[in-house]
Amino acid sequence: MTESLTMTTRTASCSCGRLTATTEGEPLRVSICHCHACQRRTGSVFGAQARFRRDAVTLAGEGKTWSHHGDEGAEVRFTFCPTCGATVWYTVEGYDVDTLAIPVGAFADAAFPAPTVSVYEERMHPWVHLPDTVNTHIP
Repeated sequence: MTESLTMTTRTASCSCGRLTATTEGEPLRVSICHCHACQRRTGSVFGAQARFRRDAVTLAGEGKTWSHHGDEGAEVRFTFCPTCGATVWYTVEGYDVDTLAIPVGAFADAAFPAPTVSVYEERMHPWVHLPDTVNTHIP
């Protein structure tokens, strides 16, 4: 008897659908970031992102890129839709050759895997409470 292996395929997109990232397989890591840059970028109290192997992601559409240096000095390059402004993927210097990060909300999938890591918790809003299953890491 032969078992069939199915690969999970998910598509993240901007609000208008012109910029997409289609992933094959499970994310390498799903994390929450409480840094001020993520709070400002998302308009929320933290950013949630999934990191994938770069070769497991197919990008489509024309995006614009904005970059800045994160709190630890690495350049972070965000690709967003020039029409609706939503970020669909980004890279972090030092990880950008092998991985690509995608905001979890861009998948609009309530069944998406939960985060397992939380960073910059010293900037976490005091009313935010994370599940006990999330590992904390304060850089």
